[in-house]
Amino acid sequence: MQEEEPRGWRPAVAALPAAAAALVYAWARWCFGGAAPPSPAVAVAGGAVLVLGASAAYALSVRGAGGLFGALFLALGLLSTVAATERTAARAETATCVVREVHAETEASFGEGGAEKTVYRLALDCPGGRPGELKDAPSPLSRGAEVRIAYDPRGRLSAVPAGAARPWKPALSALLLLALAAVLAAHRRRPQP
Repeated sequence: MQEEEPRGWRPAVAALPAAAAALVYAWARWCFGGAAPPSPAVAVAGGAVLVLGASAAYALSVRGAGGLFGALFLALGLLSTVAATERTAARAETATCVVREVHAETEASFGEGGAEKTVYRLALDCPGGRPGELKDAPSPLSRGAEVRIAYDPRGRLSAVPAGAARPWKPALSALLLLALAAVLAAHRRRPQP
């Protein structure tokens, strides 16, 4: 005989991805832009507890293959939420900097096609000395070129080219992954005793 679910249990579990995303978003927002944010170690540890705790709660509530895949989708969706939050966090200062050095590194891709990707890191000379570098520059710039940079004067966020921090890809990934986790939770079947 199949065990009865408590009334309202399925909608509550299906709402877990949205609730977890709201908590992770609030935590990340505070860590990236709060007036008195925690230290980086506490920020990472707190984020890890939230992501792993929500994933474990989901897996225990849903169970079976749906619980495993749903927990995986939930964890990836929460990490995408953090990435989208980081991209929308305020980088309050801008500066026009001169490229001092260009470092190029070729990374192999193990995905489809196996194409190599070149990543550029620029050492910068900026007014006031900050920021000192631009990681993952979108394209190579020659030595001596000027580039406009947006940065966080507290140093909590990495510098980006001015106007380049677009959160659309991680935000859409987060929505898709969290929706998949919610659908799996809403349509799960209770295991037979």
